[in-house]
Amino acid sequence: MRPISAADSVSLAIQRTREFLFRPFRWGTYLKLGLVAIITEGIGSNSGSSKHGGPSPGHGPIINSPFDIPPVWIAAIVAAVALVILISLVVFYLITRLRFAFFHCLIHNSSEIRPGWRLYREQAKRFFWLNLGVGFCYLLLLGLIALPFVAGFIRLFHETPPGGPPDWGLLLSLVLPLIPVIILLVLVGIALDVILRDWMLPHYALEDATAGEAWAEVWDRITAEKRQFAVYALLRVILPVIAMIGLFIVLLIPGLMVAGSVAAIVYAIHSAFADATGASALIGILLQAFFGVVAFGYALLAGICLGGPLSTGLREYALIFYGGRYQALGDLLYPPPPPSSFPGTY
Repeated sequence: MRPISAADSVSLAIQRTREFLFRPFRWGTYLKLGLVAIITEGIGSNSGSSKHGGPSPGHGPIINSPFDIPPVWIAAIVAAVALVILISLVVFYLITRLRFAFFHCLIHNSSEIRPGWRLYREQAKRFFWLNLGVGFCYLLLLGLIALPFVAGFIRLFHETPPGGPPDWGLLLSLVLPLIPVIILLVLVGIALDVILRDWMLPHYALEDATAGEAWAEVWDRITAEKRQFAVYALLRVILPVIAMIGLFIVLLIPGLMVAGSVAAIVYAIHSAFADATGASALIGILLQAFFGVVAFGYALLAGICLGGPLSTGLREYALIFYGGRYQALGDLLYPPPPPSSFPGTY
């Protein structure tokens, strides 16, 4: 397979996605592969939330110091955090196994998940630990960078009088330098994700390579074609954003119509059974729950049908681009023709 530019790989990725998901088309297979693609690519899974609070005007119970927390509460919090971490690690390990299984499906144009799940068990386990190590180092870097800003915000909090405005000069001096730092950290996180999943994973799967061997192979290819790898990384970030914006624009009106219809039905049922008691009230609750489940199922089905091809296309794009630089992968994606045999001439 010859090297293909980052831009030209897009059309080939669309073509392979169409052949993988729609030729032949079977609803069950399509939904299965679409769901696996969404899970492994993590479309829409990155989210963040922030909570803030202030002095409560009420007269509820107030904990004046962290040391006032009962020991039973501390033990429960520690146990809950440990359980969440354990469950998260198990889920992440299963997703890593699934990524290798989906990789196997794509390179062999197969809809069977189980063969790849079994074949790459050891490789997926080592790749899982590599991702954990990289993630831990990234969080450590994040914590070290955040320390001066945290100290500054704590000082700002203590210097702000109760109910009064903060020191805007100090606040701006903290926020403005934080913006480029956040952008830089996001770019580093994206780069790590692309390097690990798009370029190092194939070496783990096809060569049973170690982390050092896989990175050495990837680095040699990056240094040989810096411009193409940079363009690929840029398109790898931009293309999903453009696709999501396009889907949002196309589906905005139909989505609002469906959501409005479901909301109207649920509101009508709620109004009809508002004063009901006994069995009638139970029937009203069941009807509202039924239409809620139907709406959720419809949203899930729509998400798989639309997100599945997008997620599959992104993975195909990664494989085609890197397959042109990694012969073992390229020969699996586009097997070379068998050598022709001609009778010898004498």
